[in-house]
Amino acid sequence: MKIGIFGGSFDPIHSGHAIIANYASQWMGLDEVWLMVSPQNPFKQDSDLSPEESRCEMAELVAGDCRNVKVSRFELTLPRPSYSYRTLSLLKKKHPEDEFTLIIGSDNWQEFGRWRDNEKIIEEFDILIYPRPGHEIDASALPPRVRIMDEAPQVFISSTFVRQSVKEGKNINFFIPPRVYEYIRKHNLYR
Repeated sequence: MKIGIFGGSFDPIHSGHAIIANYASQWMGLDEVWLMVSPQNPFKQDSDLSPEESRCEMAELVAGDCRNVKVSRFELTLPRPSYSYRTLSLLKKKHPEDEFTLIIGSDNWQEFGRWRDNEKIIEEFDILIYPRPGHEIDASALPPRVRIMDEAPQVFISSTFVRQSVKEGKNINFFIPPRVYEYIRKHNLYR
């Protein structure tokens, strides 16, 4: 199987994440997309994340409404901070019959040179880049195993925006899936 690994803290998962996962799973030649809930971003050492289980449960709500999208808690079992190359290598070792593709935003691609073992990722794995406004990429300069999701719908929503909006009591309909919004209200997150 060809499996896309779409990692993030998903704190919370929002409509932009859902669109990317759903699109990649159906239009980018992948059999599945795994929402890889990350415990800690190496570039955000002091981040104050919601509980892992809450983030996984919200991701499960989104995955359940998409085709061929699943949630993986695999990275939560690894030493911290989490590094993409280690995660991908261990997945490859655990599932040698599968091919893994890393899915990242163009903002992350612009910082990719700072990632640990970035050259190894490029050599050993395919990468799909979804465009984000303000982070344009020259497709002609990309390595052979890296593709841009040119046709993917672009929605610029950030989890930071969602958390702040919830804290301020704003109506965030359409920014996050309704079941995720209900989960946030029920568990009194981000207030």
